[in-house]
Amino acid sequence: MSRISGRLRKFGVVAIGIMTMGAAGAITTPASAATVYSEDFSNGLGSFTASGSVRTGTYGARLSGSLLSDPSITSAPIDLAGYSGVTVSYTRAASGLDAGETFTAAYSVDGGSFTPLESLRTATGAASFRLPASVDGRDLRLRFSLDASSALETLTVDNVLVDATNGGDPDPPGGSLPPVSDVTRPGPYAVTINQSAGPGRDGWLVYPTNAGQNGVDHPVFVWGPGAGSDPADYEDMLRQWASHGFVVYSEVSSSSGDYMVDALDWLEDENARSSSPLYQDLDLSEVAFGGHSRGSIGTFDVANEPRLETTVHVAGGSFDGNGPDNLRNPALYIGGDDDFATGNVERDYGNTDVPVWFNILDNTDHIMATRNGQHIITAWLRWHLADEEFRRTENFLSRTCTFCNLGDVQYKNW
Repeated sequence: MSRISGRLRKFGVVAIGIMTMGAAGAITTPASAATVYSEDFSNGLGSFTASGSVRTGTYGARLSGSLLSDPSITSAPIDLAGYSGVTVSYTRAASGLDAGETFTAAYSVDGGSFTPLESLRTATGAASFRLPASVDGRDLRLRFSLDASSALETLTVDNVLVDATNGGDPDPPGGSLPPVSDVTRPGPYAVTINQSAGPGRDGWLVYPTNAGQNGVDHPVFVWGPGAGSDPADYEDMLRQWASHGFVVYSEVSSSSGDYMVDALDWLEDENARSSSPLYQDLDLSEVAFGGHSRGSIGTFDVANEPRLETTVHVAGGSFDGNGPDNLRNPALYIGGDDDFATGNVERDYGNTDVPVWFNILDNTDHIMATRNGQHIITAWLRWHLADEEFRRTENFLSRTCTFCNLGDVQYKNW
């Protein structure tokens, strides 16, 4: 699957695939692209609305700094129904900004929070950004804003274009999952459970009943139950994740994660076996291991498995604090304010060197940690395995994130 980097650029913003620039700043776009939306501000703001000091002219829309309020212009929703491969381009010129002052271009999907495309002090000329597949077919809004204190400090924006490929793609590149509006609800897939699956035929395989429909390749999530429990104790959660398009495998866990690696090997074989219900329907480049309590400890044990994209650790800190040494990819930690294991998880968080997000859930004990955190896990998997990059800010890495009011949130290394 093609990856959006999601790494922080200079000035701490997300860089989303800047396209190639031609001579004199012209934008090179695919020949098959269709213009969905354009605005040159020649007749005023068009579908944009303004806040603060903004004027228009032959130069475009010019935002001027102010001590009273930061100016911005925001577009009305741009309908992307039937479109994919979306690119946003525009010209911009910042003038007179002092150290610590910036302009920001950002986008929002379906009325959600805005994700920065760029946030800079100085820039002149054309810019173009390929948006993640999560915007395809949805409502897009654009916003340009200026953080500056003087009327002589300006941002001028012109020639705003939204280009896309006409028509929905029947075979989404890399198997991107169908979008959802609410991760707290079941996803769009009916679910099938095979309770005699895996290398020893003693595991549960939980997967979309119509796996592979419309060319979708499904990411993989291997889940380890807590000590003294088995997949049946997590059935509602396994079903939730599979309904969102993930192929989930679970069996009785151990503190060694070797069984997870064996399960992934088995799933690779199933993907290649012509009589398998998952034949050629798995996206084996998008894999996560995770677990509850002892399942989390086993996940730490094999977190350096090279096929992984992320790991999930619920109410299961390592006993010696060395579990994070094996991490190679972004990790999700979930604990509870009434969970005896939270102290170990906090120690692991302190010892973690990869990007990590940690929520100590309110009113949550050791047993309830997975159930209370299952929707966080759903959103995390959709971000890291289905490339829904908007979830980075909307759900996780902002002071107003979707899950920030559920407990004590910490994150670092992003």
